[in-house]
Amino acid sequence: MKRHPHILSASTNLLGICFVIIGGLKLTGQNPRSYSDEIAWCAAFFLLASTISSYLAIRNSDTKSWHAATADWTFLAGIFTLLISVLTAAISL
Repeated sequence: MKRHPHILSASTNLLGICFVIIGGLKLTGQNPRSYSDEIAWCAAFFLLASTISSYLAIRNSDTKSWHAATADWTFLAGIFTLLISVLTAAISL
């Protein structure tokens, strides 16, 4: 499977977006008004796990297939959690 570098780059970019959301809400003082920053922290955790799993899948040259499966599922969980964070911010702010 050749998709792990794509997951690696996409998850690191989305991890940066999570930190932009968290930092932006913190700097503007809007973080007490919604749960968007807490949800973004959960998304950051999933995306960090995806980044690490994808890196391990590349490093081990797919000898351990559970790294690839973990990277896939945590990446999807991170995307959906980030979507919920953005929707929460859009609705409550």
